[in-house]
Amino acid sequence: MFTGIITAIGTIREARQDGDLRAVIACPFDPAGIAIGASIACSGVCLTVVEKGGAPGDAWFAVNISGESVARTVPGRWQVGTQLNLEPALKLGDELGGHIVTGHVDGTGTVASVTPEGDSKKFVIAAPKELAPYLAPKGSITVDGVSLTVNEVSDQPDGTCHFTLNIIPHTAEVTTIGALKAGDGVNLEIDVLARYLQRMQSLRG
Repeated sequence: MFTGIITAIGTIREARQDGDLRAVIACPFDPAGIAIGASIACSGVCLTVVEKGGAPGDAWFAVNISGESVARTVPGRWQVGTQLNLEPALKLGDELGGHIVTGHVDGTGTVASVTPEGDSKKFVIAAPKELAPYLAPKGSITVDGVSLTVNEVSDQPDGTCHFTLNIIPHTAEVTTIGALKAGDGVNLEIDVLARYLQRMQSLRG
């Protein structure tokens, strides 16, 4: 489990197809604090560390990415040079600063627009119709692994929806969100509570 509070930005240093896709991710962690078999969320995708190395502040870890994970995430996301939001798995007793995040991407969205609002930025994200029922104003959403609050939801005639986010300067600086522009794809994970509520409602119907 994760919280959606990003602790570092990593960069894909190597990527090769070896059965599953194998990626080596450079990061500013201390390798002594990375355990083989541990889970690290990489832009919202829960991946298992299979190898590690480097020095404190200049570490790396390797992961295997299944075909299912590749298919469910933003096309081209697993290429050399791509930056990823990193979050180690939640430990018992850690502060839950964001919301409960599983690291299982439900689908992808597209940045429709980015507009400055004061020191912050207003993002409008287009979400596919299969995720639209799970989005609500003031609800939680995970965008590329970042826990965020939905401000507004606008349902579209084709069943898709647009939702807005307010990205403060700190979030833009310490995550990859700040570099996003209109047309970019993002990984989305809906709030786990919304998932169960929607299921319960469908059964009542």
